[in-house]
Amino acid sequence: MPTEPSVGLTGCAASDDQPGIGVVAPFDFALDRELWRWAPDDVSLYLTRLPFFTTPVTVEMAVAIGDRRALRRATRDVLTPRPGVVTFACTSGSFVSGATGEFVLRRTMLEAGAPTVSTTSGALVEALQLLGIRRLAVATPYIDAVTDRLASFLGEHEVETVARQGLGLLGNIWRVSYDEVVQIVRAVDRPDAEALFISCTNLPTYDVIDPLEQALGKPVITANQVTMWAALRAIGRAAIGGGALLAEQQRLSVA
Repeated sequence: MPTEPSVGLTGCAASDDQPGIGVVAPFDFALDRELWRWAPDDVSLYLTRLPFFTTPVTVEMAVAIGDRRALRRATRDVLTPRPGVVTFACTSGSFVSGATGEFVLRRTMLEAGAPTVSTTSGALVEALQLLGIRRLAVATPYIDAVTDRLASFLGEHEVETVARQGLGLLGNIWRVSYDEVVQIVRAVDRPDAEALFISCTNLPTYDVIDPLEQALGKPVITANQVTMWAALRAIGRAAIGGGALLAEQQRLSVA
């Protein structure tokens, strides 16, 4: 009698050992492919969306995205495959209520059962601390009221926003092209800015970080970059990609 194949059992054992990241994203997040590019081949991403609503991209929408009940439910949704970390992949939703609001989001995910957590804005602060950045130029897709909330959040962490510029978009942010991202970053750069930050996880940035750093001569940090950098670091892994942030993390790991 032929031996029953054991492929299924072997596959289950391998998946149990595979590290994973639970990702809670806004309902309109459209750049799943970009998050995957930062991850090593053996790291899985378990993505879920927050509930849909029709509010434009304003302060009110950012506050709504950070609703604790929805975040708690979404966190529980991604716990079944047992990720090593759960990250809230939204910049505006994690900075709009200030440093206290960002702390509450992390506490909410932990209370929902996540083993460890991060947020995009919290990861940004960690990245700036690692690089020793205190003066930052900020490029965003937002209207001024939302961009101002980002500057206030950074100020609470003793980071000065020396320049800021937004595209004034109320929706469809994922449709912004690489060329538009490059243009706004170049426009907002100032000699006294030690680095530049490109806000919003719905802006494509993976392929422009290295060229911008070479052109501007300073670190360029992006929302998806710091989101994945922090989440991967939480499970003892390194992000794959370019930029001064990842290079500094690698240097510290080797030292």
